Amino acid sequence: MADLSVNFAGIKSPNPFWLASGPLTNTGYQVAKAFDEGWGGAVWKTVGEPVVNVSSRLGGLDYGGRRMMGLNNIELISDRSLEDNLREIAQVKRRFPDQAVVVSVMVESRPEAWADVLHQIEDTGADGVEMNFGCPHGMSERGMGSIIGQVPDYTCQITGYAKSFTKLPVIVKLTPNVTDIRNPARSAVLGGADALSLINTINSVMGIDLDTWRPLPHVDGRGSHGGYCGPAVKPIALHMVSSIAQDEGVGVPISGIGGIETWRDAVEFLLLGASTVQVCTAAMHYGFRIVREMTDGLNDYLNARGMARVGELTGGALNRLGDWNDLNLSYQVVARIDQQKCVGCNLCYIACDDGGHQCIDLIPGQKVPLVREADCVGCNLCSLVCPVPGCIDMVPIETGRPAKTWRGLA
Repeated sequence: MADLSVNFAGIKSPNPFWLASGPLTNTGYQVAKAFDEGWGGAVWKTVGEPVVNVSSRLGGLDYGGRRMMGLNNIELISDRSLEDNLREIAQVKRRFPDQAVVVSVMVESRPEAWADVLHQIEDTGADGVEMNFGCPHGMSERGMGSIIGQVPDYTCQITGYAKSFTKLPVIVKLTPNVTDIRNPARSAVLGGADALSLINTINSVMGIDLDTWRPLPHVDGRGSHGGYCGPAVKPIALHMVSSIAQDEGVGVPISGIGGIETWRDAVEFLLLGASTVQVCTAAMHYGFRIVREMTDGLNDYLNARGMARVGELTGGALNRLGDWNDLNLSYQVVARIDQQKCVGCNLCYIACDDGGHQCIDLIPGQKVPLVREADCVGCNLCSLVCPVPGCIDMVPIETGRPAKTWRGLA
């Protein structure tokens, strides 16, 4: 067995799989049930001044027969009293001393408000706090959430409040609703953040019912912008995680969030700089038991690569990711079609002729289209639309040209 344990900014857990703050960490019952299934940690649903939540709250994006490819929510922070939450946090931590219990928190931007809530959280025995600077709806209209995370000066200042009032590790959860994620990340670190987590949900409108013209979801016929998450956001999350992992002005541990469903997804986040990962939508969709496949798959992957500890993965692929200007302009791939696997659907021809570079021909009397390799630019479109796995490969060819980059030419 590989060693899956992590020490994240002083917070220890038996594996890197944590539940993200959300509806699935709303009660002690839920978090305890998750820990029984094997989750390494959980970030409690954001506590603060209790709110009144709306009904209904969730909207799903289905695509190609796949349910909940994306999920939108207009739910706010916990609508349970701070006292009830704190009591259950303490109970869970006593029962599960080895699992990480982190408390997400959001209060008004006053030093005394942060001092009061953080002292109460410390008394529960929790392992750390996560400052919610990312919620894009409802709370931002009240001067909290993403309205803080979108202004680097506010991020720095309020992080400083927290650091001055608690000895617990402070994680700052960043909003993706910014132009450059590195700016608030640097500001959080400047304010004293011990770690960062990202991404929070993306501002979105899920859709409109074409029969009733009601937004989805709707509350008594009216809707609002909400937070978008789920598998569809993973590429955005990977980009932002890698951006701050590579930034010299950050340099603190990162907890990756956004569209993680499998151990493979988790490994991608780890390779791009995360030390732990947080899961929400997938656990809401399939239940807490998915962590069993995640831990087994991660263990098998590490063993197959001869790695003893999960920490060996963190940042392993960062040196392969950089600026476009540094890409080799002399590198060339072309499409090659496997004649045995081709079913003659001609989707590759249609895509190339209408949306690509017109380098695939249909030959009368021949089932398999012909790629004119001399004209193929290697865009990959044909291989992406092909319905048969492995039928179209993108094959590197020798060009005889020396490696060169745009930066080198400039």
